[in-house]
Amino acid sequence: MDRYEQFRRAATDRGFPDDEIVQFADQLRFAVWAGITREGEQVMGQFGGVPRLPVGAEWPSSTNGSPLPFVASVDCAALPRAEGLALPEGGTLLFFLDHEDDLFAPPTADEPEFARVLFVPAGTETAPASGPGEPGDARPLSASVEAVLPRWIGEDDFDNAVLEELNDELKHAEELSELVDELWPEQDRGAWLRLGGYCSRIGGQDTPFTQLTMAGVRSRHESGPPDAERFGSSDVEEYRLTREWVPLAQFYTESDYHYGCFLISTDDLTAQRFERMRSFTMFSE
Repeated sequence: MDRYEQFRRAATDRGFPDDEIVQFADQLRFAVWAGITREGEQVMGQFGGVPRLPVGAEWPSSTNGSPLPFVASVDCAALPRAEGLALPEGGTLLFFLDHEDDLFAPPTADEPEFARVLFVPAGTETAPASGPGEPGDARPLSASVEAVLPRWIGEDDFDNAVLEELNDELKHAEELSELVDELWPEQDRGAWLRLGGYCSRIGGQDTPFTQLTMAGVRSRHESGPPDAERFGSSDVEEYRLTREWVPLAQFYTESDYHYGCFLISTDDLTAQRFERMRSFTMFSE
């Protein structure tokens, strides 16, 4: 039985309405959270240090040719499976980000200027790379699956008409959220790297989805429709993006003030088109 079926059965047994169970489950996601390895846990990746690149491959660089700092790598075969998150079943994902320059980069570029995701297929001959970073700085990662709900569930204050309507329809949102917590209690460990789920809200700036939404709305309506039309379309667009895109990776950087988020569409994730991800660096203060 997968986790979605586990939730549906538990909610049905407690007498919640079927239509509300389906609607709530549609908002529920499962994510892989990776933290520092404890004794006896399986290592599935590393945070920092030096990555292993395919033999002969150059260190990933920004569009201006500068080497990009290495963030983390994950062994996809060692990752626990999270329902609805179509990560590769083998191979290695490596994440690179220059957070200081990426903070000011536009969110609509076809290829991120200061961020890269490199997928190394299983069986590829690799070697420790020569570039920024020190091998001794690597921190081994272990992972677990966590249940994640969008922040808007159960809230009363909205700036999005679509979310307000959905929330009104979920009459038992609080009780269903408590059921999720009961089935999958939050683990007492920090997460250096998160794959899947929803975007964390960091600092006071717009979320990655809001930035992506407004960039798209502006590009389509440069001729200047009324503000009300522009606002209405942005509500629908932002909700659509939250349904069709997922955080491929969210992570702390070596800075105390910057947090990285790589978004990818579910179609591109399934097709392993990692070069099409979008990078958003958030400032925490």
